[in-house]
Amino acid sequence: MTALIFRGQETLVGIPADSRGFAYGDGVFETMRVDRGRVHWWDAHWTRLATSAERLGLQVPDYGFAREACGSLFADNSDGVLKLLVTRGGEGRGYAPQPNAPPVWMVSRHDLPARTQCGLALHWSQTMIAIQPALAGVKHCNRLEQVIARGECARRGTDEALMCDGDGHVICATAANVFVLLDGRWRTPRVDRSGVAGVCRAHLLPVMEASEECLSPADVEGADAIFLCNAVRGILPVARLGARSWHDLSASIEAARRLAQLHPGLVLDLEHP
Repeated sequence: MTALIFRGQETLVGIPADSRGFAYGDGVFETMRVDRGRVHWWDAHWTRLATSAERLGLQVPDYGFAREACGSLFADNSDGVLKLLVTRGGEGRGYAPQPNAPPVWMVSRHDLPARTQCGLALHWSQTMIAIQPALAGVKHCNRLEQVIARGECARRGTDEALMCDGDGHVICATAANVFVLLDGRWRTPRVDRSGVAGVCRAHLLPVMEASEECLSPADVEGADAIFLCNAVRGILPVARLGARSWHDLSASIEAARRLAQLHPGLVLDLEHP
């Protein structure tokens, strides 16, 4: 990993010891697919970052300075993953924010994740997502629920976990949004009370003519097809959820072909044997 750290436009050699992001997860972040040195959905990612920061009362970096810093990490025009993390500035201990403090922020370069050999195997996470409308849709830095749920995957031998809120509504996977094909229509869970409003999800909604609905585990298990999606890996077809299997992945593969027309870097992340 290569990383650059700043306070406002001042370059730092490391994360400050009193960083609010480090102490409280007081920040927001974006994870972006880079294709031949270019972030095709940059505007969408920046808009979500700025909107989320505004909701939390965070200062964001100067747009031009941030764009230049991000671009410098992929000046070789290669493929990879770009992460932009912005935390609230300020000094000292305590929850109270310091008004107008310049943000402490970081950009980092990462390798692309490994390709998947076949459709994903999922399980129902035992960890619930808290219902908190004030944070709903925001990709904030408090990800402990996802960390715990992701740990379940290693123990269960699955690729991902589907997570529900306290009312039993399906919300998302640990690192992706979910779409299900029911009665010939694509549907995705609402994220107005919890969950992240994904950038890939936002692009797929109009293309797939998908609706946002409250979905139950029974709805998902009874679907004709399921896929996960995020802005780094694109669409990932689901082959198994607990005891339920889907042998025909053609509907998800077709969705992935449509997505590739929107983002040339997000070809189907699936290797057929």
